Amino acid sequence: MIIDMHMHEMRYSGDSFLRLENMVEIAKHRGLDGICITDHDSMGLKEFAAEYSEKTGFPIFVGIEFYSLQGDIVAFGIEDYPKERIPAQEFVDLVQAQGGMCFSAHPFRNNNRGLEENLKIVKGLDGIEVLNGSTLYEANRKAAEYAAELGIATVGSSDCHVPEKLGLYATYFPREIRSVQELIRSVKRCETLPVYYKEGGYYLWDMKNPIDAPFHIYEQEQMVCAG
Repeated sequence: MIIDMHMHEMRYSGDSFLRLENMVEIAKHRGLDGICITDHDSMGLKEFAAEYSEKTGFPIFVGIEFYSLQGDIVAFGIEDYPKERIPAQEFVDLVQAQGGMCFSAHPFRNNNRGLEENLKIVKGLDGIEVLNGSTLYEANRKAAEYAAELGIATVGSSDCHVPEKLGLYATYFPREIRSVQELIRSVKRCETLPVYYKEGGYYLWDMKNPIDAPFHIYEQEQMVCAG
């Protein structure tokens, strides 16, 4: 399955121009098998998304993009989350205590919203977003190098706020994902691979060669988790 792991919907992300109904329509057209709504510091769409997923038969998973004191972290499988900024380690510990999963979002984007070198300090991250649709190639590649060094999962996401970017980056899952628990399990097992969209299909990123696609998308080498 191909799933976009980091997306924003306008009801709870004020900087988004996307409604869930349109996101599902575009996702189907682009060939995605599922989407993840990860609004800024909110999981307010969870109930509506579950109802809409059941109505359409299209997998929709709701997580959160939490702005910790050290940078953005995307998490799934939690019920409780802080209503104010806290240290990254405290948030990761909270996620893991609830049986959830989390990954560092755009760790080296040049807007001071990524964990950057804290990737080597914060313990308990399950993965790193190595392809982000609003991040330059050099920063994405550096994230991929850190994921390889740390031996954790690699994730691709569009981080879309507008229709044009939806699904341009995504994540390959080697198994069917029908629940948040299955999504969490697959990431924790390091089964995921980052992919990019081009000419109607998805391709693995090889971390070496530039991709001839919109928004300066590049390729990355397949990663293998340590252990």
